[in-house]
Amino acid sequence: MDTPLIEGCVDSYASAAAAALAGADRLELCANLAIGGTTPSPALFKQVHRDVAVPVNVLIRPRFGDFLYSQPEMEEMCTEIRAFRALGANGVVIGALTPEGTLDMDKMRRLMDCAGDMEVTLHRAFDMTRDPLEALEAAVALGCRTILTSGQASSAPAGLEILRTLRARAAGRIGVMVGCGVKKENIRAIFDGAGITAFHTSGRGASIDSGMVYRKAGVSMGLPSLSEYEIWRTDPEEFRLCAEIVHGLL
Repeated sequence: MDTPLIEGCVDSYASAAAAALAGADRLELCANLAIGGTTPSPALFKQVHRDVAVPVNVLIRPRFGDFLYSQPEMEEMCTEIRAFRALGANGVVIGALTPEGTLDMDKMRRLMDCAGDMEVTLHRAFDMTRDPLEALEAAVALGCRTILTSGQASSAPAGLEILRTLRARAAGRIGVMVGCGVKKENIRAIFDGAGITAFHTSGRGASIDSGMVYRKAGVSMGLPSLSEYEIWRTDPEEFRLCAEIVHGLL
């Protein structure tokens, strides 16, 4: 049986510190989790790497949207991977697809070459592939350490059947880590249903109200569905409870 692991998905110094103190075994450092995550800044990585006592993997994703990348975007990602490697990142979290919905093996090899001896996680681009078992075999062939997945469903609890199949097919050749919608209320059920012991969560509780007193009505800096006056952050108590459940699975 695999060793239980909980990875904190964080996009700020405050969230990284909260998750690490609350029991995270590893962090995935991102920016902009409200849009699914993008590459964080080197400055943020340096702060987190300096001050937290757990390994930090870095998401490499240049933009919101699909995982079909142009050559300039590939150049950007390769440069970022090399930079974070030089800064001491434990690993990178990557993914690139073809228009037909398979892993783009040429682009993935290029990214992995840049990663060198760092750990590589295939991110949830996996969940957008047309055939999860084919994508799993491709990830094994590439040498990825882990696949992060919801079981190709809208949330991990809805993807139990595929998660169970992926774990069986992986057969110890590659790790399978559950992400998307992971909460303290469903970790045990996911483990019971799929047998997976690695979990990925932001541990986000209720949003934090902004300290702004003056608030400009009718103006949005980004997605109009999101308020400019609420802050998403890891809730240390929520994460602690998740970590206790994960670490007690075996």
